[in-house]
Amino acid sequence: MIAEIQVAPSPPGTAENPHAHVEAAIAVIQASGLRYEVGALGTTLEGDDDAVWATLRAAHEAMLAAGATGGISHIKVASVGRTMDSLTGKFR
Repeated sequence: MIAEIQVAPSPPGTAENPHAHVEAAIAVIQASGLRYEVGALGTTLEGDDDAVWATLRAAHEAMLAAGATGGISHIKVASVGRTMDSLTGKFR
């Protein structure tokens, strides 16, 4: 399964780190052990269905635990035998 998540916290961060709440979500993805790529407008991850779903939830919850008073996570999921490389390989 591959998925992309874009967290949109409110506020996005703190005065010291304007992207702190987004970075908290990315840290969860980095620690997941899944293959991932951070992009300008979201992070794509790839792996076992259960692990991907759990990581998406954990990333959303990390954004809130980091101090966001609210937030929306925009998620796209593909579960039809595609990989990140199969979708982007010809453009790299």
